[in-house]
Amino acid sequence: MKKKKALIFGVTGQDGAYLSKFLLTQNYVVYGVKRRSSIINTQRIDDIYKDINYKSNFVLLYGDLTDASSILNIIKKVVPDEIYNLAAQSHVQVSFEVPEYSADVNGLGTLRILEAIRSLNLEKKVKFYQAGTSEMFGKTTARLQNEQTPFHPVSPYGVSKCFAHLITKNYRDAYGIYACNGILFNHESPIRGETFVTKKIIQGLVKIKQGNQKKLFLGNLYSKRDWGHAKDYVEAMWKMLQQKKPDDYVIGTGKTFTIKDFVNRAAKKLKLNIRWMGKGIKEKAIDIDNKKIIIECKKRYFRPLEVDYLRGNASRAKRILKWSPKISIDNLIEEMIDFEIENNNDRY
Repeated sequence: MKKKKALIFGVTGQDGAYLSKFLLTQNYVVYGVKRRSSIINTQRIDDIYKDINYKSNFVLLYGDLTDASSILNIIKKVVPDEIYNLAAQSHVQVSFEVPEYSADVNGLGTLRILEAIRSLNLEKKVKFYQAGTSEMFGKTTARLQNEQTPFHPVSPYGVSKCFAHLITKNYRDAYGIYACNGILFNHESPIRGETFVTKKIIQGLVKIKQGNQKKLFLGNLYSKRDWGHAKDYVEAMWKMLQQKKPDDYVIGTGKTFTIKDFVNRAAKKLKLNIRWMGKGIKEKAIDIDNKKIIIECKKRYFRPLEVDYLRGNASRAKRILKWSPKISIDNLIEEMIDFEIENNNDRY
């Protein structure tokens, strides 16, 4: 039986790494696209090359979502059965500093892939997955967000992803491309990037516990997020492209926790006894055992506009895709802590 070919833009990221490994277990040949860089940034996928069962079915290519010709040439060369667009400028805070770049990569980058599929006459051959985000909901008033919840983004990142979402729907309707949007809520893992708050919390608390760091600095402690595990979420991406008809799906756990909740659960796992005191920007946490302040809030870590509450309703994905999250937030935190202790000097 001929193996399916999958093309992943953003293969070196958290989701790209997990998706590559999942697809290889499903007997795919995986082509991963990464940007050229003077810095080696393949740590998340290096283990694939070491696996004798998978390395011959994994091919790394160079391309850039800001370069339409490279996208066109890659798709023309590979002629994949499935394309997963996971590449992005994915940091919300950074998008306020580089809004034009965020729009170019996240918004126009998606359009360039879709236009390449159309111009190569692959509308009936290729299935396309676009990685959306719960940040598109932004300042929503809905207590549970589903596929019908209106978007109200409050960051350049969220706005750029709304464009990507809508242009994906447009090309599906206008040209008959099998194209799906996954509206994924926060999903973490041990290989999450260091600038993301969950990784920052775990890294900081582990180092504090080991005596290698004095303080952890955070922003808004009361933003509520729906956190899942990336390993669960990449399976949902794949399931979307296995249906008879393309559609859009919300992927989340349906549970929400504050940043402070996440800190408390991680501290408990590490047997760090902390007590909170103060309010607002002056709120801090003290290590009860040594009476030292180990967590403080800093204004520079607050966003210009905050997203206060996100909680996904994935009932449609559960019904149609037969998907549901398997890994709890506590198991996720434990896995992240164990990884950090074992790999204290690794950089992602």
